Amino acid sequence: MPTEQNYRPEELRYLKLLAKQYPTIQDASREIIHLQAISNLPKGCEHFISDVHGEYEAFLHVLNSCSGVVKEKLNDLYGTSMTRAEREELATLIYYPEEKLEDLKGRIEDMDEWYGITLHRLVEVCRMVSARYTRSKVRKSLPPEYAYMIEELLHTHREDPDKKDYFETLISTIIDTGQAPGFIAAISTVIKHLSVDRLHLVGDIFDRGPRADIIMDSLLNHHSVDIQWGNHDVLWMGAASGSRTMVATVLSNSIHYNNLEVVETGYGISLRPLSVFANEVYQNCDVSRFAVKLMGSGVTEKDKLLSARMHKAITVILFKLEGQKIMRHPEYGMEDRLLLDKIDYEDRSIVIRGVKYRLEDCDFPTVDPRDPYALTEEEESVINQLTASFLRSEKLQRHVRFLYSRGSLYKIYNGNLLFHGCVPLAEDGSFLTFTLGGRERKGKEFLDYADTAARRAYYLPLGSEERQLGMDFLWFLWAGRNSPIFGRDRMTTFERRLIADESAWTEPKNPYYSLYNDPAVCEAILKEFGLEGKRSHIINGHVPVKAKKGESPIKGNGKLIVIDGGFCKAYQATSGIAGYTLTFNSYSLRIIAHQPFAGKEKAVKENFDITSTSTVFENLDHRMKVSETDEGVQIQAQIDDLRRLLDAYRSGAVLEDHHH
Repeated sequence: MPTEQNYRPEELRYLKLLAKQYPTIQDASREIIHLQAISNLPKGCEHFISDVHGEYEAFLHVLNSCSGVVKEKLNDLYGTSMTRAEREELATLIYYPEEKLEDLKGRIEDMDEWYGITLHRLVEVCRMVSARYTRSKVRKSLPPEYAYMIEELLHTHREDPDKKDYFETLISTIIDTGQAPGFIAAISTVIKHLSVDRLHLVGDIFDRGPRADIIMDSLLNHHSVDIQWGNHDVLWMGAASGSRTMVATVLSNSIHYNNLEVVETGYGISLRPLSVFANEVYQNCDVSRFAVKLMGSGVTEKDKLLSARMHKAITVILFKLEGQKIMRHPEYGMEDRLLLDKIDYEDRSIVIRGVKYRLEDCDFPTVDPRDPYALTEEEESVINQLTASFLRSEKLQRHVRFLYSRGSLYKIYNGNLLFHGCVPLAEDGSFLTFTLGGRERKGKEFLDYADTAARRAYYLPLGSEERQLGMDFLWFLWAGRNSPIFGRDRMTTFERRLIADESAWTEPKNPYYSLYNDPAVCEAILKEFGLEGKRSHIINGHVPVKAKKGESPIKGNGKLIVIDGGFCKAYQATSGIAGYTLTFNSYSLRIIAHQPFAGKEKAVKENFDITSTSTVFENLDHRMKVSETDEGVQIQAQIDDLRRLLDAYRSGAVLEDHHH
């Protein structure tokens, strides 16, 4: 029989700690049985979404409908007993309970009767989606104020004659006491929560669309989410860390796309310092190349002029700050992007990559041709005030802290490799080498280095040199040559603003984006991250799939799936659809193509859903259990530890504590 001598001191110390949690043989045995039961349940549904770009209404709709999973459950349950219109109305009620109830109130004659029927149906749906979880997991997902009632209804079967009255009394009491609306909202949340076990957001929550902050608020309340940083997320992370260059980029982009609502309303950042400065300094300037497409009624010529002046003022500050970064970091190898000092003011021209281009605008009152990258005193003051506002915005800081705590550059989850941009490759398909941070790195090693470096920008002390290096590195991730989340040779903002000839605007993509059609390349990338076998895939965001040109989101013979959300209205002309999402349940991986969303109001009033077509692109050869997932591996390790504890109890190496 093993005695104390059979255990290493550190193992014994660990088992004694574990014994505090499970003080008796019975406690440890009960937990082993519980964990074994979880291992044998079917794997939960994973939902992959990417590139939502601030389009909060479409995003929340896809989230609420779980990319059609909820509707599928309703069709399974009620396909033969409810009309399609009734099922659609029930689906909308689950997606938007408060709004739909408001919409129905005036139209239903006998509200109590409607509540009775609807509560019965919602309990059935909830019972169906909770069937593949343990009771304790379901219990944890219940909102506290309705937990007891929901649990009783889920586990009381009306078919049982003894329980029928109890069940009906519960329902009628909910209605009589005026609790039905609250109860409907609560049980709808549970249904959505249990329909998807894990949400993966594969990058680009920010920019382009109206309100990324509303999306971030919903993620903060999500029960189980991870985020793979996109280039636009990194941009805002840099701005929130206090990088002046990235603050200037955020503002230049937001003004250019007429998207200041998220900055001013969402995050409470005032642009007054910029507007006062721009109106003064750029008063008699040509700003035609910086005109902004302003929408909506009541927009005056004066508004348009102010926007163009602000756009030009912040963009010139941006060019200077980017130049300073490139000169500070010769290892970035981006000297060819130093363009302000190459302007020929006499000739109104510039030579880029050996080609001479005419400049449409050479009117830069704050640029000193002898020292073009130096900020003027006023520019320095403006960018410092704006950066201080980003650092002071409580809501932005809360959101960015969440991006850091739930996010990373890539994630390995249940055999899949998730990342937003690319694993940078050379032309021949080998991993591209970067010499940053003093030595050469490539592939997984470089991505690990980049993930750590990105965190320094936020977590190291303000004003420290290490934090500054971290912020510079975030900028490299945003716009650096072949960065893993930008994935292009150059970002041609300078050319787009100042040169009419569009041949100067090209941003060549990293070879990854053509090589990923080759299954061998995908397999080599997966192997680099320790993944092998037919069940492993790369799940990728970032580049919109041109569906209308016949492009498929499935690459590399099924080894790689591109799910650019295409939520962003600005991209829908390119892609022809509103992008793809992906679900992975215990039976299959399926890709869902979405049509553009007509808006929440139409959804609530007309039960209008996003039209989606779902394609199973890989069936599993058997129903996948929790034991075959990453969570299953952790559970098995816990079971092994508990079995070791049982041995220690039985041998007397650790003593039971019945008074605990």
